[in-house]
Amino acid sequence: MTTKKPLFELGQIVATPGVLEAIPNQIALLVLLSRHVRGNWGCVCADDAAANDAAVTEGDRILSAFPINPNKVCADHGDNCVWIITEADRSVTTFLLPDEY
Repeated sequence: MTTKKPLFELGQIVATPGVLEAIPNQIALLVLLSRHVRGNWGCVCADDAAANDAAVTEGDRILSAFPINPNKVCADHGDNCVWIITEADRSVTTFLLPDEY
């Protein structure tokens, strides 16, 4: 569902200390956020991608998963993964590591 325009509101944007340590480059975080808000869900499974597509219009929570190091494998969890979660009410979008959930 990737588009050129934002698909939903992000609300307040926050990041956990773990993410800020793992990805200290704020530009890299902004690039991931731009992908998230435009419907590029990263390396989530097909079912989660479909749920995200529906959540855009139905107002549910949206979760994207991206590799911290793009040269390494990223499932939708694990050591090389950062999550971006936009809450259902669109009040906040959080960068976090899977083990911080």
